Amino acid sequence: MEKRLYKHNTDKKLDGVCAGIAEYVDIDPTVIRLLWVLATLFAGAGILAYIVAAIVMPRKPD
Repeated sequence: MEKRLYKHNTDKKLDGVCAGIAEYVDIDPTVIRLLWVLATLFAGAGILAYIVAAIVMPRKPD
Protein backbone atom coordinates (compact mmCIF):
# COMPACT_ATOMS: atom_id res chain seq x y z
CA MET A 1 0.00 0.00 0.00
CA GLU A 2 1.46 3.35 -0.99
CA LYS A 3 1.42 6.31 1.39
CA ARG A 4 -0.55 9.38 0.37
CA LEU A 5 -0.53 12.83 1.91
CA TYR A 6 -4.02 13.97 2.90
CA LYS A 7 -5.58 16.56 5.18
CA HIS A 8 -6.91 14.82 8.28
CA ASN A 9 -10.69 14.84 8.76
CA THR A 10 -11.05 14.38 12.51
CA ASP A 11 -7.82 15.50 14.25
CA LYS A 12 -7.73 19.06 12.99
CA LYS A 13 -7.37 22.51 14.49
CA LEU A 14 -7.73 24.69 11.39
CA ASP A 15 -7.92 22.59 8.25
CA GLY A 16 -6.18 19.32 9.13
CA VAL A 17 -2.89 20.05 7.33
CA CYS A 18 -0.59 19.48 10.31
CA ALA A 19 -2.45 16.34 11.40
CA GLY A 20 -2.24 14.98 7.86
CA ILE A 21 1.51 15.62 7.67
CA ALA A 22 1.98 14.05 11.10
CA GLU A 23 0.06 10.95 10.03
CA TYR A 24 2.17 10.71 6.87
CA VAL A 25 5.49 10.83 8.78
CA ASP A 26 4.05 8.86 11.73
CA ILE A 27 4.68 11.34 14.57
CA ASP A 28 2.52 13.28 17.01
CA PRO A 29 0.55 16.14 15.37
CA THR A 30 1.56 18.48 18.20
CA VAL A 31 5.19 18.26 17.09
CA ILE A 32 4.26 19.30 13.55
CA ARG A 33 2.10 22.15 14.87
CA LEU A 34 4.96 23.44 17.04
CA LEU A 35 7.39 23.24 14.13
CA TRP A 36 4.93 25.14 11.97
CA VAL A 37 4.58 27.88 14.60
CA LEU A 38 8.37 28.15 14.86
CA ALA A 39 8.64 28.38 11.07
CA THR A 40 6.08 31.17 11.11
CA LEU A 41 7.81 33.09 13.89
CA PHE A 42 11.37 32.77 12.63
CA ALA A 43 11.14 32.39 8.87
CA GLY A 44 7.86 34.20 8.28
CA ALA A 45 6.83 31.87 5.47
CA GLY A 46 4.85 29.47 7.66
CA ILE A 47 1.51 31.20 7.15
CA LEU A 48 1.89 31.27 3.39
CA ALA A 49 3.05 27.63 3.36
CA TYR A 50 0.03 26.60 5.45
CA ILE A 51 -2.39 28.37 3.11
CA VAL A 52 -0.80 26.76 0.07
CA ALA A 53 -0.86 23.33 1.74
CA ALA A 54 -4.52 23.78 2.73
CA ILE A 55 -5.43 24.55 -0.88
CA VAL A 56 -3.25 21.88 -2.53
CA MET A 57 -3.62 18.89 -0.18
CA PRO A 58 -6.70 16.77 -0.84
CA ARG A 59 -9.12 15.76 1.92
CA LYS A 60 -8.76 12.14 3.12
CA PRO A 61 -11.54 10.00 1.65
CA ASP A 62 -13.90 8.45 4.18
